[in-house]
Amino acid sequence: MALKTETHSVFAKSRFTIVWLFLLINLLTFAVLRIALLVRQWADIDSSFFQIILAFLLGFIHDLAFFSYLLIPFVLYLLVIPNRIYQSQLHKIFSIIGFIVCLYLLFFIELSEWTFWDEFGVRFNFIAVDYLVYTHEVVNNIIESYPLGKLLTGIFVITIMCFWFVRRTLAHTFYAHEPFLRRLKITGALLLLPVISYFVVGLTWYQFSNNTYLNELAANGPYQFFSAFRNNELDYRHFYKLGDDKQLTKIIRKQVGAPDTVITDSNLFDIKRQVNAAGPEKRLNVVMITVESLSAEFMATFGSKENITPLMDQWFNEGLLFTNFYATGTRTIRGLEALTLSIPPTPGQSIVKRPDNGNLFSLGYVLQQKGYDTAFLYGGRGFFDNMNAFYEGNGYRIVDQTDFSKEEATFENAWGVSDDIIFNRVLKEADADFNQQKPFFFQIMTTSNHRPYTYPDGKIDIPSGKGRDGAVKYTDFAIMQFIQQAKSKPWFDDTVFVMVADHCAGSARKTELPVDKYHIPLFIYAPKHIAAGKNDTLSSQIDVAPTILGLLNINYESQFYGRDITRLPKNEGRALISNYQKLGLFKDNKLVYLSPQQKVDVVDDPLNQHINLSSDVVQDLVLETMAYYQSADYIWVNRLSRHK
Repeated sequence: MALKTETHSVFAKSRFTIVWLFLLINLLTFAVLRIALLVRQWADIDSSFFQIILAFLLGFIHDLAFFSYLLIPFVLYLLVIPNRIYQSQLHKIFSIIGFIVCLYLLFFIELSEWTFWDEFGVRFNFIAVDYLVYTHEVVNNIIESYPLGKLLTGIFVITIMCFWFVRRTLAHTFYAHEPFLRRLKITGALLLLPVISYFVVGLTWYQFSNNTYLNELAANGPYQFFSAFRNNELDYRHFYKLGDDKQLTKIIRKQVGAPDTVITDSNLFDIKRQVNAAGPEKRLNVVMITVESLSAEFMATFGSKENITPLMDQWFNEGLLFTNFYATGTRTIRGLEALTLSIPPTPGQSIVKRPDNGNLFSLGYVLQQKGYDTAFLYGGRGFFDNMNAFYEGNGYRIVDQTDFSKEEATFENAWGVSDDIIFNRVLKEADADFNQQKPFFFQIMTTSNHRPYTYPDGKIDIPSGKGRDGAVKYTDFAIMQFIQQAKSKPWFDDTVFVMVADHCAGSARKTELPVDKYHIPLFIYAPKHIAAGKNDTLSSQIDVAPTILGLLNINYESQFYGRDITRLPKNEGRALISNYQKLGLFKDNKLVYLSPQQKVDVVDDPLNQHINLSSDVVQDLVLETMAYYQSADYIWVNRLSRHK
């Protein structure tokens, strides 16, 4: 017995061995995932061997930083539990079960990171934080998209195998007998790690190269998750390069067409101006179809060879197509923000998700003043991404999945009813308004072009659930079926149909802001009122609201950043594009983007060469970029975008 105890003491000099054991498993697991992601994106990582090694070194540091925070409760627990209880049989069972659970969670997180990368091409970020809130949509989407049972079983098998490999070392730690003072010293040393991590490891350490994929390899997913949780809305004036407010006010007024008046501290970034129509007002209905993830590259009109949008490609010959049009962001709520408010994206979370976002100057507000019934119609639950609260707070009537009867909702998936069902409801709502002799503005948000890519059987020649191509082709079918049905309605001739995507299907590329991954279609159709043609002026989603009002010949006092594309000189075209940190202006075949830590980058010919320039070369364009984003932040922070 004495020999047995002596042997155990050799292997178990400290109860904190369990911490080092779990650290080793964490580091190995994160390294394996990093290698797997490197192999997956190898073709996109055109970097030197040295840079790849540096990415792994930075990744190792971020892995340690994450673990340093993770170990805090465990270290404190090992500090306070008495030796007598620590060595008890009950505690051994509790510790073994806890260790297995932690292993399982670790492997589950790594699997989640892989699937998140598969969807977004990045590590966990603020999108993952958002998804924690909307468990209904997200959990059902995962269940419908992946063989969850097999994957979870596989994780369990790996967990048991890993535990079996380390079981002896783990068992030996239960024989450690450490005085409290010694435990206190070890605890103090271990708790220095999260303190050092907090003050040393910066938020953007991993962004060391021009290759986005390589930067993401240098990050740690769980660490990025908690970082995003802490920084969901960035303080613009703290993180971004600033210019003189009065100088930038003058610049932004010129860009939006506001009068050049004397600038004082009391009217900084005031862009209010009167917009005068080109002719008599047209009291036409407006139906805006905002299509989920409809990249321009899916369409034959823009060069696709897949033939998955045959109906829309033909339809585009019957109306006004904007061929050089871009999304402002990579999320649905960024698209809705730009289409509704015509304001540049501010860093962090979309305004749609922020508190106190009601009574804003919006497209709906202008039309409400003209007697329009304004409604937001969504195939899913509008609780998701705070859409219902945002639109209700801005005077819109809401129709979402909860308003459909069982007879109407004949097909549903994780994200809501299929597109043909929401379009059928639009027809009913339009009929009701027409019968009341009331003009209407409906903004529709579709859902079908989203993983798990399921839709009603028998509609198209691609089986449901087989991938993105089928979802795109089904959306093509649903939109054109809606248009054909609308043609039989008495309100059709006096209705303007606007079709625009909320964002592209994916924005992950090796560059920070890949301009080509923001290219989306904008199409306006009203055969009795708008001539068919193409407009190739560079523009983006903030220009949709003033363009619609321009086509209706409505006079109004504008607070919009966008301009009527049909009246915009081609040489003044520009597009604002962003992710939640990088804020860009694409103009004159150059891309300027602002980043945290007061960084300014300039890319020449971003669609092709990606040559980095000095910001001094295009100082006027840099100042224009700063004017857009600094003013938008100022207007939001000071609540200047309210209507009276």
